[in-house]
Amino acid sequence: MKKLFLALVFSGFLFQMSSAQQKQITSTENISRILNTLASDDMRGRSALNLADIGKAADFIAAEFKDIGLKPYEGDNFRQSFLVNRGRVTEQSVTLGDKKLKDDEFLIVGNLDEAITQNTPSVETIKISAEDDFSQKFREVVQQNPNKVIVLVDKKHAPFLARFKRIYNRESIVIKGQEKAAGSPKVFIIADELPGSHEIKQTRKTEEFDMFNVAAVLPGKSKPDEYVVISCHYDHIGILPAVEGDSIANGADDDASGTTAMIELARYYKKLNNNERTIIFVAFTAEEIGMFGSKYFSNNIDPEKVVAMINIEMIGKDSKFGPNSLYITGYSASDLGKLMQENLKGSAFTFHPDPYTTQNLFYRSDNAVLAALGVPAHTFSTSQIDKDQYYHTVNDEVETLDINNIKSSIEAIATGAIGIINGTQTPSRVEKLRD
Repeated sequence: MKKLFLALVFSGFLFQMSSAQQKQITSTENISRILNTLASDDMRGRSALNLADIGKAADFIAAEFKDIGLKPYEGDNFRQSFLVNRGRVTEQSVTLGDKKLKDDEFLIVGNLDEAITQNTPSVETIKISAEDDFSQKFREVVQQNPNKVIVLVDKKHAPFLARFKRIYNRESIVIKGQEKAAGSPKVFIIADELPGSHEIKQTRKTEEFDMFNVAAVLPGKSKPDEYVVISCHYDHIGILPAVEGDSIANGADDDASGTTAMIELARYYKKLNNNERTIIFVAFTAEEIGMFGSKYFSNNIDPEKVVAMINIEMIGKDSKFGPNSLYITGYSASDLGKLMQENLKGSAFTFHPDPYTTQNLFYRSDNAVLAALGVPAHTFSTSQIDKDQYYHTVNDEVETLDINNIKSSIEAIATGAIGIINGTQTPSRVEKLRD
């Protein structure tokens, strides 16, 4: 009887200790400090194409890693640098019959080395109708179609095309050494039909340009060659045309919220100091203009050693499932979400399958390359992308976010992933799309 009593007392002590540990995962004060720093006007929207602005954000994240006590992922610097060939357009035009289009009526994505005319072979023509989701179709064409394509866009989408042209900013980026994998140019035109006579041409100046992820590592104790990647992207879209005097797209939700979560998870797991597997914490650059940071990282790591990737993007507001919930892209592609839910038994928090299946989000964020290579790599989000009017605008400010929603999301991921971190759980692999 005495032994039973002592056992009950001890188990109660463990429960209290566990509860206390749960409360110490993060704090609203720390979340607010990091979030407000990354989304401040001083960061000027964190454009990956402005070295001063993105560098300031990178230095802040690196300082957080150093303060936490992490080691650089590569060498003695938290920056994982790589070169890209940055092509800047000097002149471009689209002529349909005898009509020369205005600058905001077309967008050329990629390198157009030779003019496209009615005599150019192997040019695919597709349409984006008034009923289509322009953002979804745009990403599908740019990211998934390997062909040279002319896209006829319904005039209803003219404002979206003009916005995307400002974001792409007449630039093309190709990771140095991966030029062949960059794909063929894509031309988006506000037009109903493609006339028999047409000419699309472009001239550009190309230069080498430095980009950098910010990456740190917490070595595993018994399984150092098994990696868990916890990631986000820290870039945003920089400066936009002013709206009521405000031209800075602060990117508080997209993705200062995810970057804040990644940093706080690093702090928590370092404090626990019981990770059997190696944890790699990485903030990717250039997600907004083609996921170049995650492409470089993913193509320079052995995917067979990556047990799981938890990519965090836009967790600043309630999901469509309400408070205390996250959705996971590609939920059924592996059992990562189910394993993490098991570790949240007794809590009010729930992980859900991605509700926006028609938008193919599983392969539209920084988890995409590793997922294609078979890694259970998923993006965790709360963004109601069909309703968010602040997305990619100057109004994506900290004041529009719910700090407690970010806090509960961090705590849920921290607790849910603990079995993956300590090596007692291993998620199933995703079916490979490529080798």
